[in-house]
Amino acid sequence: MAVNKDSFIGKKVLITGGAGFIGSSLTHALVALGAEVTVLDAMLPLYGGNDFNLEGIKDKIKFVVGDIRDKNLVEKLVSGQDYIFNLAAQVSYIDSKTEPFLDLDINCNGHLTVLEAVKNISPAARIIFSSSRMVYGKLQTNPVNEDHPTNPLSIYGIHKLTGEKYYRYYHDTFGLDTIAARIPNPYGPRQQIKHNKYSIVGWFLRQALEGRKITIFGDGKQVRDYLYIDDIVEALLHLALRGVSGEVYNLGTEEKATLIQMVDLVLKEAGSGEKEHVSWPDNYEKNESGNYVAGTSKIKRDTGWQPQISLEGGIKRMAEYYKKYKEYY
Repeated sequence: MAVNKDSFIGKKVLITGGAGFIGSSLTHALVALGAEVTVLDAMLPLYGGNDFNLEGIKDKIKFVVGDIRDKNLVEKLVSGQDYIFNLAAQVSYIDSKTEPFLDLDINCNGHLTVLEAVKNISPAARIIFSSSRMVYGKLQTNPVNEDHPTNPLSIYGIHKLTGEKYYRYYHDTFGLDTIAARIPNPYGPRQQIKHNKYSIVGWFLRQALEGRKITIFGDGKQVRDYLYIDDIVEALLHLALRGVSGEVYNLGTEEKATLIQMVDLVLKEAGSGEKEHVSWPDNYEKNESGNYVAGTSKIKRDTGWQPQISLEGGIKRMAEYYKKYKEYY
């Protein structure tokens, strides 16, 4: 079900992390839909904030360089907003292991700052929080529905789950209009591809485009839910308009793609590079969750959203983008 193109005309929207991968793609979509968009991004060098991501719309938005941990700034920016997409985050589960207090500060304290500001300044705003599939931990069933046990395997996953609890608490206790979206493995244009810490498809694509070797642990048959950016944006827009307040939703494709299938598509579209299988590292099972396919019946039922882009089609589009613009990423 398509989003009503008139639904966002004249609506005031704040997007935190709005110069990053998902945030900037959402910004482009909302500008095209006639929204009045404010972008807040700290432009922290390790993450995805990238001025180039907002090319073509900079004169159509308000762009503020700042941090969600800045109480006074956040209070100023949430005022009068109809929708707040709170996407700012420390985005690497790998870095959360070595920088747990930084992850806590951004992914918990930062979101409490936003929630407190909304409660005090703009309690009628609808807030959409970007969570992660990594809240689940070891997987017991597939597809994975929202009521699956949550026992994260990383500090990052623990703090994302804590964030979800904050949003539900502020909904239940103070009546805030909150929604959380559990996003699986996102990929597509505007994603940072400098390293392998959180963009597996992007990192593999960069290696392939540069004629390098992609390393695959084991047989590569682990199943993942790779979700293309256009489908993520559509899902967030659907949730903003039709999601049930206080709820958490899985996003996903149910395509059941293996890692090796993804790698082969990357190599095909890049037209260069090669792959190599190596043994799993020691203690890998502590971080390996098992096959993951998101159950998406809840979001489909409540909003009518369903993904449109296949993994093959998405990687083709992504490769075309980075063949043109890799120097900016």
